[in-house]
Amino acid sequence: MTYIGDLWNDVARSVAFLSRLPVPQRYFADYDGRLSRAARALPLAGIVISLPAGIVSALLIALETSSLFTAFVIVAMQALLTGALHEDGLGDTADGLGGGRDRESALTIMKDSRIGTYAAVALILSFGLRVSALAAFLPLLTPLGGAFALVATAALSRAAMVWHWSRLPPARRDGVAVAAGAPEPQAASFALGSGVVLALLLFFAAGVPAIGVVLSLAAYAASVRGFGKIAERKLGGHTGDTIGATQQLAEIAILGALALAI
Repeated sequence: MTYIGDLWNDVARSVAFLSRLPVPQRYFADYDGRLSRAARALPLAGIVISLPAGIVSALLIALETSSLFTAFVIVAMQALLTGALHEDGLGDTADGLGGGRDRESALTIMKDSRIGTYAAVALILSFGLRVSALAAFLPLLTPLGGAFALVATAALSRAAMVWHWSRLPPARRDGVAVAAGAPEPQAASFALGSGVVLALLLFFAAGVPAIGVVLSLAAYAASVRGFGKIAERKLGGHTGDTIGATQQLAEIAILGALALAI
């Protein structure tokens, strides 16, 4: 019971870190704010954060609402619930990688809160690709199946954050990622393992065909690993922004694969 209680505490803290959902203060008594161990719960936190969008998705699909409208509502809800945290990371990363002449200039640009051309293009593509992918495959699943697919994607994309965070060194000595602490090896392994297992179970419960599951995992792995190499080569490691960008890229890759396979 102690282990389950500790894990639930980590889930609550991860939900508070990744979203704007209210979390009772009792979970933060004597808590130093670091996620070194709590990072293990990020996939589970992703499920909790995505549940409201999943429920709304099921209701709209059951009511036979326009698939495009449903997709926009889902993406809008996710952005509202997270405070556009991951979108902010994607935008800053795009500006840094696109406009930076070298590592130092890229990191300086990423700390600027203003949105540049590269950020605008990246965000337009992120919203457009996710909405179009959801509109393509949600009508082909049952209402509950669509909700399960969304929740599975949320779990996998948060596991991707832990992979990026734990495998790459910090690119700078300060920032959100440094303050939160690098995931412990056991926490990272648990997050990756639980994220994949939970996603597999949810995908099969959703009725996603085997080819869709395989293609989703392949696209997920390729996008996360490929982006990690780019971040390491151009920035020297991870930042809080690249961790958020990893979540966005993983989600786009998974949803795109589902749209192709279902």
